Amino acid sequence: MDQRQAKDIVQRILEGDTNAYALLVDAYKNPILQLAYRMTGSLQDADDLSQEAFIRAFRNLHRYDRERPFFTWLYTVALNGIRNHLKKKKREEAGSIESACQGDPADNAPGMEDRLDEAREAERLQRMLWRLPADQREALILRFYQGLSLEETSEILGISLSAAKMRIYRGLERLKQLLSRGNP
Repeated sequence: MDQRQAKDIVQRILEGDTNAYALLVDAYKNPILQLAYRMTGSLQDADDLSQEAFIRAFRNLHRYDRERPFFTWLYTVALNGIRNHLKKKKREEAGSIESACQGDPADNAPGMEDRLDEAREAERLQRMLWRLPADQREALILRFYQGLSLEETSEILGISLSAAKMRIYRGLERLKQLLSRGNP
């Protein structure tokens, strides 16, 4: 969905056509779910958080500035909810993170060993990502996992373009250090 369509749909909703909100949910549910999953590492939490983000966005739609892209506003709403969830979870669980990778190395299916290696490497990268400061982790997830532009990333994070570039650069440098040390 392009930004013009999104703005038109927002206008319809604000004029009373609440059924039109389903169009926005359908267009943005996957990117918001992916963002929540990358930030939390839990599919269940991601599902709950993405639903909460859409509810919160609907309730606050009157605050949306139609001069700006809708999806960056929605990402900001979602990211704020995810941040709050992570803070609460950190207090409750002292920051424990569960491993999402499961598999039986004894399985002799063709290509299984390669897939297991890839899964282990992806899991290692995810663990290293979690060791970054939250601001760097968020910037890297938005930029590389979500595929957003630098401009979109800076707008969602509420920082200048140069600050976003620096945050991404520092995050990548720190990630390289962690990976080169051979940390698990």
